[in-house]
Amino acid sequence: MDDIDTISVVVPVFNEQDNLRSLYTELTTVLKGLGVAYEIIFIDDGSIDNSFNELSSLHDIDESVKVIRFRRNFGQTAAFAAGFDAAQGELILTIDADGQNDPNDIPKLLEKMRENEYDFVTGWRKNRKEPLVRRLLSKLANRIISQSSQLVVHDRGCSLKLFKREIIKNLRLYGQLHRFLPELASAIGVRLAEVPVNDRPRKSGKSKYGSISRTPRVMLDLVTVFYLLSFFTSPMRLFGSMAFISSLTGIVIGSYLAFLKIYNGLVGGWEAFHAYEIGNRPLLLLAILLIVIGVQLLMMGFLGEMIMRVYYESRDKPVYHVRQVLENDTQLIKALSSQKYHDSPYPAHHPKDEHTAG
Repeated sequence: MDDIDTISVVVPVFNEQDNLRSLYTELTTVLKGLGVAYEIIFIDDGSIDNSFNELSSLHDIDESVKVIRFRRNFGQTAAFAAGFDAAQGELILTIDADGQNDPNDIPKLLEKMRENEYDFVTGWRKNRKEPLVRRLLSKLANRIISQSSQLVVHDRGCSLKLFKREIIKNLRLYGQLHRFLPELASAIGVRLAEVPVNDRPRKSGKSKYGSISRTPRVMLDLVTVFYLLSFFTSPMRLFGSMAFISSLTGIVIGSYLAFLKIYNGLVGGWEAFHAYEIGNRPLLLLAILLIVIGVQLLMMGFLGEMIMRVYYESRDKPVYHVRQVLENDTQLIKALSSQKYHDSPYPAHHPKDEHTAG
């Protein structure tokens, strides 16, 4: 692991007073064994037990421990976001405070990252120590998300993840988006891998961040992630497609009604044409509604495109993400060029010194 200099460990905490001391001991033992510089960032997410006092005592005895205390409970995603903002290490490791993630798996994640130059390594709890209903719901949710995002990850709920800090610095987390870090990272083309990790039973307390009641919010955030991955940079692709389908359907229905009226006129004459009414038919109202909706969707697409233009241009946001750059030393090239002109029997030609007439 000699090519890795610094690691920041981010640990969200909510009412985990009985688990913090043992987790800290395990973490420091493993991290010191790696022989790298590290920091442990605990984020107290509005705990109402003795968690903050425990964290304060750890901070007093170890200068590598940093504690961030929220004014109230903002949720796990906000806790992770605060930890990412404070992290200074080249690599960021996330882990739960309840002790179910095993710190002894950290070397496996590091080795996997080093193996094929992966940018993001996530844990996979193959043998989860949780109730059957919860495991089944988690498996179903992971399958749905994998099919929707086209990114196969078996265990998005595992907090034991390791990734490069450069990946996370441009991401903004909210809602339950911490569960979709692999999807958000895949949008900039990271190399991702999964590693089977140990899942231990909780020693003390009850789960706070993983209740089944969060499932509807997670699924709604999936819609957000799908949009971000597919249409964020070009909203017109989404709204324009819906506008085309809606307007075309309305035009087809309206044309069909017009054809029926004209056909009756051709067959039965003016009286039949006049007698065949389409103005009071629900189909005509539907056709008009679909056309109007299509126009509105088209305008939404235009507005989305304008917003994205402002987003990228006013904030100087990049539309690409570079993995690596290979280039020569510019100063060396200038020196060689100068030497070439100096050694040449012909005078050097410098276009920038020429003056344009008139």
